[in-house]
Parts: sequence; C-alpha cells; structure tokens
Amino acid sequence: MGRNVPAVSRALDILELFLQQPLLSAADVVARLGLPRTTVHELLVTLVDRRYLVQVPGQPLRYRLGVRVFQLGSVFAEQVDLAREAQLVANDVAIACDETVHVAVREGRDVIYIARVDSTHPVRMVSAVGRRLPAHCTGVGKMLLSDLSPDQFDSLYPPSTRLASMTPNSITSAARLKSVLKQVRQEGLAFDDAESSEDVRCVAAGVRDHTGAMVAAMSISVPTTRWSDGSRAKLMDLVRDGAARLSDNVGYRTPAGYGAPPDRHASRP
Repeated sequence: MGRNVPAVSRALDILELFLQQPLLSAADVVARLGLPRTTVHELLVTLVDRRYLVQVPGQPLRYRLGVRVFQLGSVFAEQVDLAREAQLVANDVAIACDETVHVAVREGRDVIYIARVDSTHPVRMVSAVGRRLPAHCTGVGKMLLSDLSPDQFDSLYPPSTRLASMTPNSITSAARLKSVLKQVRQEGLAFDDAESSEDVRCVAAGVRDHTGAMVAAMSISVPTTRWSDGSRAKLMDLVRDGAARLSDNVGYRTPAGYGAPPDRHASRP
C-alpha cells in the first residue's frame, strides 16, 4: 500500500470546500481547514497556476473553481455507464434486504428496466432486464414522472387520457396520476401498491445525474405476503440510501446532502 501524501490531501481538501460554497477567500480556507496561512497561500497559488482555481475579477483575495475542474468533470460524465453502476449498487441493496431490486429509466409513457438483482426467497418477483411496463403502474415510473414539468406532463397525458390498467389497483386517469405525483414529490418516494401485479408491492426513489436531472429510479419489490409496516419503513430507508449512492456514483451532488434537489420548475402538475 502506498503512503498518503499530505500536500495532495490538503489541496483536495481545499477543492472540496467549493462543493459547499462557490466563492472562498484564503481566510475562509484557513478557518475551515485549520491549516497555517503560509501553507494555504502556497496551495492556492499552485491551484491557480494549474487552473483548478481562479481569482475572482476585482476581488483578488477570493477564489472560485477553474476550468480544469470542469474539464475533468466532463471526462468523468462521458465515462459513466448508468447500467453498470446501477447493477453494482442494486446488488448491494439486494444483499441488505434480500428482496428484488430494480433500476429503470423512462421512455415516453413506459419504463425500461436496466438493472435487476433477485431475492433469494422461493417466493419472489419474476422480472427481466429490458422489460417494459407502463410508467403509471410502477413505483419507478411514478418516481420518474414526478420530475416532469406541467407542460411535459400534459403533453404526455392529456387531461382526458384514459390509462390502461394492469390490476384493479392501477391508476386509470390522468387527473388521479397528477394527484399521486404531487405526493411523490412531497415524500421523495413512490409506491406501487399492487398496481402492476396483484401479488407485489414496491417502493422507489429517484436517481439524479451531474446535471440534477432525474435519469433513473431504483425500487425494491416485495411479495404482498412479506409487506408490513415494519418492512415498509426499512425498505424506504434502503431504497433512499441506494438511490442516493447511485446518484453520487453518476455525479450528482447537493450541498445539503441527499435531500430534495432544488425545484427546477416554477410549478408542477
């Protein structure tokens, strides 16, 4: 194993401060990291020289991130394989709960499953990567639909639209779906209450990429015989954590942690 290089660690500590605040002074860095002023000055000069930081015009003692950080981030974004990352995280979540875990993306009114890990229980949900289902009948689908703007929603589901049902519990009207999506946004979770299969319930959370867009959703599916208030609470926590970890792996960040991201639409459906 190699040795941790203190100077490199300190330089990275400085860069990571900008994840919480876009502009910082040398004094801010000294106060937050507890480093000597001389050390901070030398590190800042080096980071500016290498274009990882730039001095703010008209405010020479304040700094912001430089173009080199953007260039590295762009290379990272190009290399991210959502399906591969989804499979890795889904596997960990499935080990934690021993239930079936899915990750899906939306295409129009449907969702397509891009990752799946099965439960080891004899009774489990039968599914497949590549399977397509109506978004309004699934937890992952409702989660993804909740990120639409009002105009996008109305274009996809005009007010008079009658939605196909998969079970007696399926949502069949655009108005009802719109109401459910409002609750999904408030809770940050979506549920499938035996709406795609009468024998299965699930809970889902959204996955966001480096742009803040919801690009996928993760769900945990459970036979109704194993669904209870206790298991529901545990699965809610696990799917939140799993979706947050996958979001992190594909570049999403928020200064306040994995809470709700800023609302990108003035109003919602």
